Amino acid sequence: MARVLNAIVAVCPDLGIGTRGDLPWHPVRLDNEFKHFRRMTATPSVKDKQNVVIMGRRTWFSIPEKNRPLKDRINIVLSRELKAPPAGAHHLAPDFNSALRLVDVELADQADQVWIIGGSSLYKDFMESPGTRRLFVTQILKQFECDTFLPEISPDRYRLLPEFPGVAPELQQENDIQYRYEVYESIEQ
Repeated sequence: MARVLNAIVAVCPDLGIGTRGDLPWHPVRLDNEFKHFRRMTATPSVKDKQNVVIMGRRTWFSIPEKNRPLKDRINIVLSRELKAPPAGAHHLAPDFNSALRLVDVELADQADQVWIIGGSSLYKDFMESPGTRRLFVTQILKQFECDTFLPEISPDRYRLLPEFPGVAPELQQENDIQYRYEVYESIEQ
């Protein structure tokens, strides 16, 4: 059976996900939203396995150095330029499909869930790839300046699930910013 792939992202109303290499709402911290990200990406469903996070090079370097690699997860960085994994990263792959092959072949015995965590072109590859895909979106209900965006979530390819285990359905608020969690699942083509 093919592996279900997950992606997780927080977006502004215009689908903005970043500005100048940081989150759009920076320096405001959304600690509970970050805890949600960590819980979703770091909690395996199978004992004695670890989840995998796949990210682009710029996303890797946008994570504060003291937090790299993301703890309790296998960190794979994508880059066509780098010849070796950046300091702290566990693996390097040249592209999305190579990273998935790495997970399914070399990491098969230790990898559980796979999470795509950015950036924009990696989300695009994920969203357009075949198979069952789940997109965990935090809808930030306030607009911030953005220069990096999530591709549009096509209703022809993805449907909003009414609920998902472990994802709070109610409106969230911290530091005067409201947001809600949404989970989309790919529609078989």
